[in-house]
Amino acid sequence: MSENIYAVNPVEKDIEADTEERELANRIFSVESDDGLKPINAAENAEIWLNDGHGTDDLDGIDDDLETVNIGNFFHRVDSDQIIYQTKKKRLKLIGKYVMGDLLGEGAYGKVKEMLDSETLCRRAVKIFKEKKLRRIPNGEQNVQKEISLLRKLSHKNVIHLIDEFRDPEKQKLYLILEFCVGSLQGLLDSAPGKKLPAQQAHVYFGQLLDGLEYLHGARVVHKDIKPGNLLLTMEQVLKISDFGVAESIDFFAKDDTCYIGQGSPAFQPPEIANGADSFPGFKVDIWSCGVTLYNIMTGKYPFEGDNIYRLFENIGRGDFEIPDDIQDPLRDLLLGMLRKDPLERFSLQQIRQHPWLTRKPPPSEYTVRIPPLKNDELHNMTVLPYLIDHYYGPGTCYDEDGNVTYEEPEYFTERELNGNAV
Repeated sequence: MSENIYAVNPVEKDIEADTEERELANRIFSVESDDGLKPINAAENAEIWLNDGHGTDDLDGIDDDLETVNIGNFFHRVDSDQIIYQTKKKRLKLIGKYVMGDLLGEGAYGKVKEMLDSETLCRRAVKIFKEKKLRRIPNGEQNVQKEISLLRKLSHKNVIHLIDEFRDPEKQKLYLILEFCVGSLQGLLDSAPGKKLPAQQAHVYFGQLLDGLEYLHGARVVHKDIKPGNLLLTMEQVLKISDFGVAESIDFFAKDDTCYIGQGSPAFQPPEIANGADSFPGFKVDIWSCGVTLYNIMTGKYPFEGDNIYRLFENIGRGDFEIPDDIQDPLRDLLLGMLRKDPLERFSLQQIRQHPWLTRKPPPSEYTVRIPPLKNDELHNMTVLPYLIDHYYGPGTCYDEDGNVTYEEPEYFTERELNGNAV
């Protein structure tokens, strides 16, 4: 809305109307939120706004009422900072036995929201896929079904756990209920000084990554997309490998781990994929991606970069990269071993496990990077609670320090603040 608009304001002091007209105006023009406003004629410049009836108890006979009212008494020009809105009530939404919370993240395939299991009272995360959208994405439906089938058979503390799944045929949505994580390694890096982690913290997370990866490879699963954005973190600082959309399960009777398709994130792909190889050792792809991840969390940079994907793959294909001078042995030697161009010469998981950088703990760091807050909430409280409180107690209800229910006046804000123009 612009500043020169007309808004309903039947209680202004300068309105000259008798009590009957005042009550009638309040009934006709009651507006609870901006959702109740719409232009009288969308084809014209919307300078006059009328309540569409949402939130009113009775609008029968409104035409007759309008005939007896002088409309000029109830409209006048106001400034945008004089239009007051009230915070809307949070609408409780149930999906099966789960109570929906706020949005946690969003990707190419769908959204991730927080949920509360109403039976166990455990926090969960739900990945929501729109089937129409999946059909428009190349291999979208196949990748999601592949992820579901893989997650069903996987169980490890450093691999995300699939708790439940169901489909809503009417809305054409697919829901994957997963264990709850408060953030990702990428989010941690984004909030860290220099976008890198202290050596001790990186050492802990990388060790957990190797634990999860060793389990996956033992189960004959190639992840193909190891990167900080797919490594989730719990409140207890446990790392979870997630997002198995492009992962591949190797047949147990196959003679080796040969793969033929690489679909991971470009910056984390190995030279054999960048150079267009028809086939490649699958497990060594994950070793390379882990090496790029370790390089990233220790330096805040990537070993290979490019202005576009073609230049990026060209640089990766050559296999030449530099390690910053402040990275000393044995970490330098470990990175060189994990990022060898030839996959057959690249370190194995066993070699990484036995490397001095893994076997010796680095000295304690001066600081630890904390998981960034979600919506300014450093305690990472359940986002489901406000919906439950509004539903059972009404908006403005909250708890005091002793856990007693209290009431606060609802938050109000102006049109100018709503549009981000507050002075």
